[in-house]
Amino acid sequence: MVNVVNLLFQFLDSFAFIVLAAIGLAIIFGMMGVINLAHGEFIMVGAYGTTLAYNAGAPLLLSIPVGVLATTVMGLVLERSVVRRLYDRPLDSMVATFALGLALTQLTRIVFGNSLSSIGIPLGSVQYGQFSYSMYRVLLSSVALAVLAAAYVVFTRTEFGIRARATIQDADTASAMGVETDRMYTVTFGIGSALAGLTGALYAPTMSIVPGMGSSFLVEAFVAVVTGGASVLLGTTLAGGGLGLVNALFSNVYGTFIGQIALLFVAVLILRFLPNGLSGAVEGVRERMERENT
Repeated sequence: MVNVVNLLFQFLDSFAFIVLAAIGLAIIFGMMGVINLAHGEFIMVGAYGTTLAYNAGAPLLLSIPVGVLATTVMGLVLERSVVRRLYDRPLDSMVATFALGLALTQLTRIVFGNSLSSIGIPLGSVQYGQFSYSMYRVLLSSVALAVLAAAYVVFTRTEFGIRARATIQDADTASAMGVETDRMYTVTFGIGSALAGLTGALYAPTMSIVPGMGSSFLVEAFVAVVTGGASVLLGTTLAGGGLGLVNALFSNVYGTFIGQIALLFVAVLILRFLPNGLSGAVEGVRERMERENT
């Protein structure tokens, strides 16, 4: 029973980490065709903004919005000055954003040094048998679900979502119909940046605050986006659940390192046998069922 509970907590932890790390990257790539290799550094900015506000005396609940706001403003500035020239140029966007990530890391090191004082994990822990698990990390799984639900509402139930999906499907036609596609790109990049900042802000209490911390998120985020497929929300949810379960299973038995290796191995298998990703496979099954019913 204890092992089952431990596995459940590890799954919730892995699910939250993958979903929160990937959702901002998935939205930017899915709509704009920009592969943001500085995504990890965007998360770092959120963590630094939150930690600096907390160390200045603000409570954690007020420090988190500071980290989100700092990342959003930075993302909007970079979109207007650099990224907007790279729409639908994935290779160029990879090079440019990789360079931006290096610059942000080094600038952070120069300004703030090699580390900041950590916040400390709030809310204590839950005991089960001889083990315990952080309640804060369990809470993050609920936050991940709330973020997915909010993104679903925004992109499927609002006028902005209709215009955004029209821009994704055919930017030229959407522009001809009166949609300000440049503005849509800017807003979307701002949303993706804000979600990256939220991830950094939420995980700031759980990690060492160092300039290179963004790399801890980038691999899982990139793998989740690629294996999730074209559908941003469905793909991120499926990738978070599937890869999170694999990571939790192997980490629970063999340790964290083997869990990471198993996650990457399963991702390779998914790409090999499901070239359209997890969401593409689900959509294929749905279309076949609809054809059979008609």
